[in-house]
Amino acid sequence: MTQSNSRRKFIRNFSLGTVAVSTISLTACGGGDSDDRSVSFAHGVASGDPLADRVILWTRVTATGSGDLDVGWEIAEDSDFTKPVASGIVTTGAAQDYTVKVDATGLAANRGYYYRFGSHGVLSPVGRTKTLPTGSVSRVRFAVFSCSNYPAGYFNVYADAAKFDDIDVGLHLGDYIYEYAAGGYASQNAASMGRVSQPANEIITLSDYRLRYQQYRSDPDLQAVHARMPFITVWDDHELTNDTWRDGAENHDPATEGLWAGRRQMAIQAYHEWMPIRQPDPARPERIYRSFDFGNLLSLHMLDTRVIGRDKQLAYANYVGADRSFNGAAFLADVSAPGRQLMGAEQTAWLQSQMSKSKATWQVLGQQVLMARMLLPAPMVLGTVGYAAYFAIAAKVRAGVALSATEQQQLAATPIPYNLDAWDGYQAARETVLNMARTLDKNLVVLAGDTHNAWASDLLDAGGQPVGVEFGVPSVTSPGFETYFPTYDPATIATSMEQLIGPLQYAETASRGFVVLTVTPSETRAEYRYVDTIRSKTYKASVRKTLRTLPGPASRKILAA
Repeated sequence: MTQSNSRRKFIRNFSLGTVAVSTISLTACGGGDSDDRSVSFAHGVASGDPLADRVILWTRVTATGSGDLDVGWEIAEDSDFTKPVASGIVTTGAAQDYTVKVDATGLAANRGYYYRFGSHGVLSPVGRTKTLPTGSVSRVRFAVFSCSNYPAGYFNVYADAAKFDDIDVGLHLGDYIYEYAAGGYASQNAASMGRVSQPANEIITLSDYRLRYQQYRSDPDLQAVHARMPFITVWDDHELTNDTWRDGAENHDPATEGLWAGRRQMAIQAYHEWMPIRQPDPARPERIYRSFDFGNLLSLHMLDTRVIGRDKQLAYANYVGADRSFNGAAFLADVSAPGRQLMGAEQTAWLQSQMSKSKATWQVLGQQVLMARMLLPAPMVLGTVGYAAYFAIAAKVRAGVALSATEQQQLAATPIPYNLDAWDGYQAARETVLNMARTLDKNLVVLAGDTHNAWASDLLDAGGQPVGVEFGVPSVTSPGFETYFPTYDPATIATSMEQLIGPLQYAETASRGFVVLTVTPSETRAEYRYVDTIRSKTYKASVRKTLRTLPGPASRKILAA
């Protein structure tokens, strides 16, 4: 894609910013095509990766015919575009799947802007964006999302977030799309809702990934939230395929689906085409970890715990013998191995440098998987004693009922991680990050997605000392624990998990929603906001839980609001 910043050429060819929208005449064509190509902006507009003086602007042009297209863009201080700030022309084509990305520079800090695109007599919808603040900052608000599976339900969560007028930035922590074939994961109601996955096959090729993004970005609620606020995003596994790691994935079979390196490259290419993200290193598109400074208030570090440095996940099946005995010593040696990587050495050193340089009150990590210690009794995790038995034990403890000797033994069993895909499966890597924050005396807030459930936990180091907090956000549509425990009251599951997992202070395992995170010099506050349904476009939204944390070594823990 090539770019020209000639405002005079832009006004001559596109007539943006100088006349009323109803009389705009967009006449430019590109690539030698005639002027009679029919174009539309069927996938909306988006902005992302804001800095104090610039922001990425994004759209996609749907056009008849073939060949490249010239697309005009403009950013202004007002929605009528009577106060234009910058403009230009870019050329896009099949090589970019007709997506357009512009890094609009020369902007003022902490200011709202409006932007739009145009081509062949057609204007895009208008988007709203905002640059980052500098200096002394009193408040920043985020809307934090994860795990948005199109066939699982309507994007009511996005629709609700788009109604907010005071969100500075939307954060998406990954699983923005899912790779499964039509009729696959969480698709039971897809046909009745008109949300059957396209293409119908599991996405493997570049064309497949592009078509899946086209479907997701055709959703009006997703378009609305992108048009409302700038986004900062990272991928998780499903932008590639399930349980991705550095050299492969659980849901990739080289024998039938080709080399992993090829699929990974194609998925990453489509991600950069379709997401409003600025590449930190264009020569290395697999690198997406990057930082954003909000004045003296907070530094946001967006991490990649999935693709660039992750070692393969451990599996409990490799430690259970034919007699169902568990080789705990071998498992402990492997899960705590000093060289076991989740981010990789390069990214870890980068994070150390970024946190060391930052003078902000808060250090916020935006990343994919749970960092908190989520340990459950080994018999429960390994299935030798059922979940029902442990839920019953937890209920007895809450009610003050005496436990039998067998129940006491079950409750006292060695705790092990329930999810080896999370930081619990990479314990030395986690300790490195926690030690980093503790040594630098930073106020650490970690944001996580991935699990589809909502959590809030104290972050404790290996010695049990508090280092920071973690807010785990619920999914947009992907199902939570209610799928695995359909006969249990979700409240029973949540309270039992809170009781069995020491650092866990809050759990919600059956509702879809997002977190509104408000950061001030005196506190970081998380509002867990849920919708009551994703099966109907008619929904109600409400905040069911608000938690906070305070700065300072003695206050780095989850507190009631």
